[in-house]
Amino acid sequence: MHRLHAPSQAACSGRHCIKTVPSPSHVQCRAVEPAAAEAAKVDPFAPENKVTYNDSPLDKIFMKLFTQKIADQLDPGTFHVPSNIQYEDFVQVSKEIFRGRSTQEQHALVRRVLLSLVPPGIPAACKALFRPTRWAAEVNAAVASWGFFWLVGDSELRSQGVEVAPGVLREQASVVHIKKCRYLEASGCVGLCVNMCKVPTQSFFTNDFGMPLTMNPNFEDLSCEMVFGQAPPPLEQDAVYTQSCFVPHCSLADRIEACPKTDSERAKALVKAPRQQQVPAGPPAAVGAGSSSSSRSGSSRSGNSSS
Repeated sequence: MHRLHAPSQAACSGRHCIKTVPSPSHVQCRAVEPAAAEAAKVDPFAPENKVTYNDSPLDKIFMKLFTQKIADQLDPGTFHVPSNIQYEDFVQVSKEIFRGRSTQEQHALVRRVLLSLVPPGIPAACKALFRPTRWAAEVNAAVASWGFFWLVGDSELRSQGVEVAPGVLREQASVVHIKKCRYLEASGCVGLCVNMCKVPTQSFFTNDFGMPLTMNPNFEDLSCEMVFGQAPPPLEQDAVYTQSCFVPHCSLADRIEACPKTDSERAKALVKAPRQQQVPAGPPAAVGAGSSSSSRSGSSRSGNSSS
């Protein structure tokens, strides 16, 4: 199509691959020490790993529509949407949402933007008419994989065990694996990822459309999973809020442990949470053949790109 991606890397399960000759078709796999493995981590922000996009006219239409919808929610004159829209303009207008707003106000503004993109009454009708069945989750995943390319980059549908109820797994092709999130790469900000994308998108699908959605960003390689049919974890249990800022992309990265922009209300939620230790539940019961657990958090810390 019109997509051009960074060179792929050879991968070997359980081992690290080291090229032994110039030809990319010859690789030798061997175990390496943990220190060497840490040093071998790839910086996803490095210029040589940057993904290049050639946006189509249709991509530009979606880009301009979304950017204009955000600008409409800001104070008049805050942001002018250029006629020749670029992805950097979309990232810049999303940063304007941060200014002078709490995280809850940011989520509410993004929700208003998302609701403005669909005809009135459609979310409520979908919530009333369609239960979050396997079929519904797979349809939503297929639409998201196609329709969000301009926003998050290339993705693929995956079939795996999805926790459709507490302790219950069901095998379904309702997982969108985003190979390297375009928005996270362009913004370079954990807080923007959490507040402009993850939390409001989860809430939009789960609460407005009645389709549970969990998003698991991976801050090491900038990939992400959208798990349709799986309810997001409670605020106080989501490990994404312990993610540190990206180094060297944030001036706060060396001075604090976790990104302060993720959620200003989380501390209050932690205080309200029960203090007694939770008894760990047993392993989820599998429904359907070949079920495997969907990870609830991809927010492990980055080597070269986070502290």
